[in-house]
Amino acid sequence: MKKKLLWLSIILVIAALSSKVYLDTNDFKVKTVEFKSTKLPKNAEITVLQISDLHNKVFDADNETLLDTVKRLNADIIVLTGDLIDRDTESFQHVFEFVEKLTVINDKVFFVSGNHEWGNTGTEEFIKGLQERNITLLNNKNTEVSVGKVTLNLAGVDDVSTSHENIEEAFKNINKERYTILLSHSPGVVDKYENVPADLTLSGHTHGGQVRLPFIGALVAPDQGLFPKLDQGTFEMEQNQYLYIDSGLGTSVAPVRFLNKSQMSMIKIVNSN
Repeated sequence: MKKKLLWLSIILVIAALSSKVYLDTNDFKVKTVEFKSTKLPKNAEITVLQISDLHNKVFDADNETLLDTVKRLNADIIVLTGDLIDRDTESFQHVFEFVEKLTVINDKVFFVSGNHEWGNTGTEEFIKGLQERNITLLNNKNTEVSVGKVTLNLAGVDDVSTSHENIEEAFKNINKERYTILLSHSPGVVDKYENVPADLTLSGHTHGGQVRLPFIGALVAPDQGLFPKLDQGTFEMEQNQYLYIDSGLGTSVAPVRFLNKSQMSMIKIVNSN
């Protein structure tokens, strides 16, 4: 009898863990984060939807649930912080269809490259395909974005972890009086460069560790090894300067997430006066 109870307990634990892994990997959530700044006009706010590390994953039929959520959130700007594809992705059809529908929902969609874009043999074809679908590439560039009474700087660097970035070009001639967001796939940009001139840096790359354990957190992350420090969430780098790492939607190496549900992030920036 004791053996039967033991085996039943083992089976139930395995079933529960398997269910949790499946839900964390194949369902997604929206994480909402708020930042404050005196650089925005009084009573002003702007919203940025960050989508990162899709890795060619498709949620439901043709990403319908994902796109419905994007439409419902109705962000002012959408930013894609790299690794839309995997280095092994051969067909870009799913991602191209996804970004085409994104630009129908919102015409302000910006992209920076990740390490998997650079590791794919079709890098040039993929980047060209994004341009043809009206995605704005911030490949070591910056631009001004105006929404209502808010005008901010949006800068982007190509992937730091594969040394494709040019930080000087990314911030060239930028108006330092305006609120500045830097898009960098790898959060390693804040370790590689001192005093990055951005109020907020938005990154991905880590997948939040992809697998996390209670009381321990992330087990491993790219470029950081075991028990990474910059794994997910908000980090204050200097006074009024923040790094935010989105843990992403997809997976790499192994198609498994645990205690780290797939997500995209809704970022609200508001006046602090």
